[in-house]
Amino acid sequence: MIPFSIDDSALFADRVGKSGVDAARFAKQAAGHAAALARVRAMRDEGTLPLLALPARRDDLPPLDKLARAMRKKTTDVLVLGTGGSSLGGQTIYALADQGFGPPKGIPRIRFLDNIDPATFAALADRVDFARTRILAISKSGGTAETMMQLLTLLPRLEKAVGKPGVAERLVVVTEPADNPLRRLGMRLGATILDHDPRVGGRFSVLSLVGLLPTLIAGLDAGRVRAGAAAVLDAALAADGPESCAPLRGAALNLAHAAEGRATTVLMPYVDRLAHFGLWFRQLWAESLGKDGHGTTPIRAMGTVDQHSQLQLYLAGPADKIFTLVTLAVAGKGDRAAAAFARDPALAYLKGRRMGDLLDAEQRATAETLVRNGRPTRIFRLDRLDERSLGALFMHFMLETIFAAELLGIDAFDQPAVEEGKKLAREYLAQS
Repeated sequence: MIPFSIDDSALFADRVGKSGVDAARFAKQAAGHAAALARVRAMRDEGTLPLLALPARRDDLPPLDKLARAMRKKTTDVLVLGTGGSSLGGQTIYALADQGFGPPKGIPRIRFLDNIDPATFAALADRVDFARTRILAISKSGGTAETMMQLLTLLPRLEKAVGKPGVAERLVVVTEPADNPLRRLGMRLGATILDHDPRVGGRFSVLSLVGLLPTLIAGLDAGRVRAGAAAVLDAALAADGPESCAPLRGAALNLAHAAEGRATTVLMPYVDRLAHFGLWFRQLWAESLGKDGHGTTPIRAMGTVDQHSQLQLYLAGPADKIFTLVTLAVAGKGDRAAAAFARDPALAYLKGRRMGDLLDAEQRATAETLVRNGRPTRIFRLDRLDERSLGALFMHFMLETIFAAELLGIDAFDQPAVEEGKKLAREYLAQS
């Protein structure tokens, strides 16, 4: 059973007027949508897209769990070095264990270092006990400049704290099985080296060891992440047709709106633990679809925070956006507003209410306000947020992205434009 429901009715003209898609016209496009469904089914059945085999796998998890348990011993901090797809998926899952105030007892704090700001690393060096720290360096290519710079600046501190033999014990490297700088360095240091499947792109790698090793280090259930993904994948590929294949329908509706000038897609979770999910989606959608003049612009917003910073634009600005809200069943949850401190008549509406009651009212009100103002809006409704439901969300949006690429006739898995900037940065370093 899929652990969320989707209401996309307010993407259509009969709910939001001229900013909606005409339902009859959309239905006429079903033949092209069906062809995309057939192509993705073939990828799964023929094994040409290994990502689609990951949800059913369990054989790789016991050795990963054994390593994760070892990495937790005598460890206060795990530094995950990586950028983009090597980091965002793991960060998203880790938020289930640590909401910013530290992990549960017995679990090391995982710090995801995905940038190269020198001030950040100076602050880290002053606050981390490297004698009780482990490093997990992730780079699919094994040559990512940012990841290599991070590692090369941290290794001296680690070696000073634990000695050369200690570095081998406390360093884990994830890279593809090919000759590359990260693998060569890991081998020279005697580190644990794990293979990144070269056929699974970084931004699609959250269901692989890239996302699931941090999951296991955090004491979370990696099998349930994959089980949630499997529920979505199986339902999508077993669908009778494109109308009942939720990720394909979502992709087609996104593109139908883009064709009518609504080429910005806003993802707005009303759950703090999904803050990084929005960033993960932003990379996935932008880097996979922004090619050959195609693509739409993804924006991550957060409820309720962005009701106070972005909603004015969303409601009264250009009608060039569609909205996806992710809501959680929170009514009746959380502490109550203490009556003894809420005697002011202006606070009567809060007295005796739980925090979840207010969040529930606000997420429902935002959705309704968007629709009333003619803003195309769909809603993902979660009963609970855990490993299984998060895995399901990952799979839905990966499939939605893949289907969108199929409908556009582009390759979802390359990123040629990014390589130009990487090359130029290296030329600047060589000249300085």
